[in-house]
Amino acid sequence: MRISTTIFLTDETITPVRLARELEQRGFAGLYLPEHTHIPVERATQYPAGGDLPAEYGRTLDPFVALGQAAAVTERLGLGTGITLIAQHDPIGLAKQIATLDHLSGGRFTLGLGFGWNVEEAADHGVEWRTRRELGRERMGLMRALWAQEPTAYDGEFGVSVRASHAYPKPVGGAPRTLIGGAAGPKLFAHITEYADGWLPIGGRGLTESMPVLRAGWEEAGRDPADLHVVPYAVLPSPGKLAHYAELGIDEVVLQLPPADETSVLKILDEYEQYL
Repeated sequence: MRISTTIFLTDETITPVRLARELEQRGFAGLYLPEHTHIPVERATQYPAGGDLPAEYGRTLDPFVALGQAAAVTERLGLGTGITLIAQHDPIGLAKQIATLDHLSGGRFTLGLGFGWNVEEAADHGVEWRTRRELGRERMGLMRALWAQEPTAYDGEFGVSVRASHAYPKPVGGAPRTLIGGAAGPKLFAHITEYADGWLPIGGRGLTESMPVLRAGWEEAGRDPADLHVVPYAVLPSPGKLAHYAELGIDEVVLQLPPADETSVLKILDEYEQYL
């Protein structure tokens, strides 16, 4: 089982360069980073975990800039987003960012994408909340058109379109591995089986019940069972939990690191090394 990590990197935490070097030297498989462009002070949306929103949400580094630094100082470490809020991006610019990072890192990028929880943040990006998932699907379709080997046009229903274009570099292998984050349910699983490579279930709870449902939908869509990736995300580990994931056929787990300074983060990495 590959052991990766995730962390809210901010202007107050360990740096991307220091963390990436430590992860690779210690044998961790990857680094996934979340994103929030901003957190409106006045908002009605409740923090999903309950209580006050942690301060790091409003201080998060841009994941693509941070991962670019991580790529530059490593050779093997996997690089990913967990998650990219796809509806909040211009898809033409995002396609270029992703392709460039994947190209320069030698194909090490995983696109974790999702649809968000903060209504006010999305609204400032011009996102209509009730159609954000459909908008995300179309933006993914546009990006795949730009990554195609031959110039390919795309025209969606939500004003998402691009002319057949020359767009280089291309991601290694044609497109990065794409995982969708979110809670189990018919709508999410329909998106996964339609245009993704797998699922990023936050916390990893309930997989015994939900994974057979996803696998059934995956096979009904005519997709190869061997190609489905389920990667439990932001997990607080224990030997029993990781053993359970292994029994379910999971081969990568992303462990949560605290949004803390270098000394504190390295101490947690010391503790996590037992799982490598």
